[in-house]
Amino acid sequence: MWLPSRYTAKYVAASFSRGVSASFLHVLRRSRSSWNSAAFMPESAGFEGVSGPDALHDFSVSHSESFWAAVGRQRLSWIRPFDTVQDCDLSQGRIKWFEGGKLNVSVNCLDRHVHTCPERVALIWERDEQGSEVRYTYRELLEMTCRLGNLLRRHGVKKGDCVTIYMPTCPLAVASMLACARIGAAHNVVFAGFSAEALAERIRDAQSSTLITVNQGVRGGKILELKKTVDAAVQSCPTVQQVFVAMRTENQVEMTHRDFTLEEEMLKEEVVCEPAPMDSEDVLFLLYTSGSTGKPKGLVHTQAGYLLYAALTHRYVFSYHDGDVFGCMADIGWITGHSYTVYGPLANGGTTVLFESTPVYPDPGRYWDMVERLKINQFYGAPTAIRLLIKYGDQWVKKYDRSSLSTLGSVGEPINTEAWEWYNRVVGEGRCPVVDTWWQTGYFFTGDGAYRSAEGYYQITGRLDDVINVSGHRIGTAEIEDILNKCPAVAESAVIGYAHNIKGQGVYAFVVLKKGIDVQEADLSGQLNKMVSEKIAKYACPDFIQFAKRLPKTRSGKIMRRVLRKVVECDLDGLGDLSTLDDPGAVQEILKGHEKLLSK
Repeated sequence: MWLPSRYTAKYVAASFSRGVSASFLHVLRRSRSSWNSAAFMPESAGFEGVSGPDALHDFSVSHSESFWAAVGRQRLSWIRPFDTVQDCDLSQGRIKWFEGGKLNVSVNCLDRHVHTCPERVALIWERDEQGSEVRYTYRELLEMTCRLGNLLRRHGVKKGDCVTIYMPTCPLAVASMLACARIGAAHNVVFAGFSAEALAERIRDAQSSTLITVNQGVRGGKILELKKTVDAAVQSCPTVQQVFVAMRTENQVEMTHRDFTLEEEMLKEEVVCEPAPMDSEDVLFLLYTSGSTGKPKGLVHTQAGYLLYAALTHRYVFSYHDGDVFGCMADIGWITGHSYTVYGPLANGGTTVLFESTPVYPDPGRYWDMVERLKINQFYGAPTAIRLLIKYGDQWVKKYDRSSLSTLGSVGEPINTEAWEWYNRVVGEGRCPVVDTWWQTGYFFTGDGAYRSAEGYYQITGRLDDVINVSGHRIGTAEIEDILNKCPAVAESAVIGYAHNIKGQGVYAFVVLKKGIDVQEADLSGQLNKMVSEKIAKYACPDFIQFAKRLPKTRSGKIMRRVLRKVVECDLDGLGDLSTLDDPGAVQEILKGHEKLLSK
């Protein structure tokens, strides 16, 4: 793996020896007590009549053209200024921002910061091996990006091409993304937990001729054979001409005629790479949907509008200040990792953490040890991880100093009440705002529901179309799960509807208990049903409650409800591709538990 220059001599010898978003108004109001318009948003000095947070929000809505013109000019560095601010008509699917303008995203994320603060830390790579973090300055990241950009150009990658990146969260993955942006190529980052078949499907759809990967991944103390996955994938990808392989471990892997060792090739390149001028609406990257419900769909993000969005939301939603250390736990294979591990923080000249490991490796204190060690100010994680850590107890959190934390973030799925309260009370000590990020693609009915509290807080409850119809009563599965999760013995749950010959649909609940809980399942089932009956109604009570050690989840931590539904329906042939599961063995445990429950 390419390391900063202070590590390079040692590494090179070894190498050659081997051959969102939250409400803007809410953010403004959060800052009211210490409001200073110029300090909060310098552009507001030019907004007539803006003297407070409410006025600034109103101006951004009523004078959106002026607002975004000022912010766009101030926050982005342009090669050629834009002619128009926006040309958007959602009903026709027309979204265009800053037309006529030319810029380069990598310049905005790297060069302009190197001019002012070259030795500021850009990346902190929190490797799987605890306590072995590596820091990269903006100067070092720019040099790595330029070498990669020159390498891609020398191998025929040109403006408009699409490069597929199949790597774990690491500095070379970030540099690969930025190198593509620098030379005008689009990147297609594929989550490194996907199977060879899933990877191949995305390569073919993107029509990539170039692939960047690693020999092996390391996660949770386990070796992941990513190069072998790539070798299997490219067998059905005739467009692939070259594969660049970075060395994450010292283990040799089979290399074919199309393969190149990335670090060795990079050493041949200059550290200066001319950036390509890009139109504001040129493609920056493709990112494919998970494909859990059918053929993956490639979503397109363009240059200027996306970068400005990522930069602004990173700074204002999370209250990021210069000098802070931003810790987003998301894998770069997902949009959260793109926006809040890479583009948002780097556009703001920030320091961003690349987390390679898991929340419980080598123990459940991994997150909080990292917070103490790296002095993280904003911590941004998933509700699933939070629920997982709850069952290990508060002691793993309180063992470490978390005084550096100022903001907590939640992303990826609705956060239930108990998880939110634990996150707020235990992790944040009741002093850190908890912000939940939510966004959508395009113009349609999103199908998500929410509660609004008397204090003005919104709790996203989940899919409105994820509804069970019990004897004519419609109820969201997320609502039942939220009540089950309030039980002190419950770590997390998943509720599925199933066909019932009398009621139309019945309620089937999977429940995971907290670690160390010793209770009779029959007694706890009665308690849980009583809670649901009291909080919702008797008709919402689960007909079956299956206790499980764990639930089937993707590598990113999302519960695979599709798999649970197939188990309940006894449709084993319909389980589909399970390669994205973090541990496929969880499905077998669920199947055995289901059979045992039905046999009673």
